[in-house]
Amino acid sequence: MMRQRKGYKVYPLTVAQKFHFFYMDFCPKKEVLNIGTSLTIDTEIDWPVLKDAIYQAYSRCESMRLRFVKDKKDGTWYQYVVDKEERDIEFVDFSGVTMEEAHATMQKWTQVPFTKQDAPLNRVVMIHMPDGYNGLYLLLDHRTMDAQSLICFVKDVIEIYCSAKYEGVPYPKDMASYIEQIQRDLEYENGSRAQAKDREYFEKIIRSSEPIFNGIQGPMLLENERKRRHNPNLRAAINVSDSVDSALDIFHLEEEPTRRLMDFCEKYHVSLVCLLLMGLRTYFQKMNGNDDVSINTAIARRATLKEKKSGGTRIHSFPFRTIISEDKTFLEGIYAIRDLQNQYFRHANYDPVEYFATRAKAWPNDPGLTYEPMSLTYQPMTLKENGLTDLGDIKYKTVWYPNGATTQAMYLTVMHRPEDNGLDFNFEHQVKAVSREQLEYLYYYLCKIMFKGIENPDLSVGDIIKLV
Repeated sequence: MMRQRKGYKVYPLTVAQKFHFFYMDFCPKKEVLNIGTSLTIDTEIDWPVLKDAIYQAYSRCESMRLRFVKDKKDGTWYQYVVDKEERDIEFVDFSGVTMEEAHATMQKWTQVPFTKQDAPLNRVVMIHMPDGYNGLYLLLDHRTMDAQSLICFVKDVIEIYCSAKYEGVPYPKDMASYIEQIQRDLEYENGSRAQAKDREYFEKIIRSSEPIFNGIQGPMLLENERKRRHNPNLRAAINVSDSVDSALDIFHLEEEPTRRLMDFCEKYHVSLVCLLLMGLRTYFQKMNGNDDVSINTAIARRATLKEKKSGGTRIHSFPFRTIISEDKTFLEGIYAIRDLQNQYFRHANYDPVEYFATRAKAWPNDPGLTYEPMSLTYQPMTLKENGLTDLGDIKYKTVWYPNGATTQAMYLTVMHRPEDNGLDFNFEHQVKAVSREQLEYLYYYLCKIMFKGIENPDLSVGDIIKLV
């Protein structure tokens, strides 16, 4: 077992990190782990002060200084944190090109994998945009940070900058320690009582009965699989293509209808993710005729302030299976989802890789067969509600850039737009597995189902399916 690297203490990987290593191993395009984003604001920037703010943010965020190293003897990966970031922060002036060209360049940056593990696993570039906005482009390796810790880091940079530039803006409070947080995670993983409880909870769910696959266009994939294997009782299907090449299609929901969804959630004390899950599962129920629907769902595992501010990657993703009969009302369905979600949150430290391994033993299928047609992540965190109010009414823009590769057929990330707080539905999908037309159809019906449901929460699921 490795103890040190370059004089730094090394630590084992957490479960969330192992999950990323797990799919990176069989994905030919290593950029599958990249997250790229830009944040620009409608104001002049003092570049030397911004550069200094970035260095300070680096020094406050341990997971931005993370490195990976492989033990030559047994092939195990470890991680360690270096003391400081020494590289120069680049500056790129896009004023001579169009907005399209500027974004195309940043998208290209996002599709370049980090080839060295024992080296910086992120890139920060100061940018001046053709529209006069100024700010940052950030590229991260998903094994070191997730979207929430990325937003936290960017926010820290801006708050440090504002504190230096504007009178009366306080210096931001300290970040939390990444190493302390992973030590907690590793204690949990080391055979704790909490881990045994979580394992028991999920094993019971897995063994209760076998799920069934629901296709985006209906049961054809499953029917074809049954024919091909001469097994009329098969319940799983292959829904990925032989290519990991992906595209990102984004659908925009305007501010006013978004507000109606949020008002409903507030009135009935449910989160927007419950409403999204209800909408999606009802769509699959409508298309496939099954009351039994499974969708992968991501849980951020950032309940405490320390977890929120420690950086790193904390997402665990599990199949979320609901059986809701057509005679149940829309609201009953939402509450069933809320109750199950609350249970999931309590047990979410469980290892997702172990989940899938346990399920594969309980319900043996050939490799590549799955019950889940898609994954859902809702990203509630926006810069606006998180203390960027100090900027007053300065307008800002955020753009997420696709990395061009995904191991899943379809991954939906729902987030709020900074301009108007409306919702963006970001579908990353394998180009050969799911077409844009299929996504348009899904998005159209998802919205119809959700709005019909929030306007008539006492309508039965069966009636909503008929009416849309």
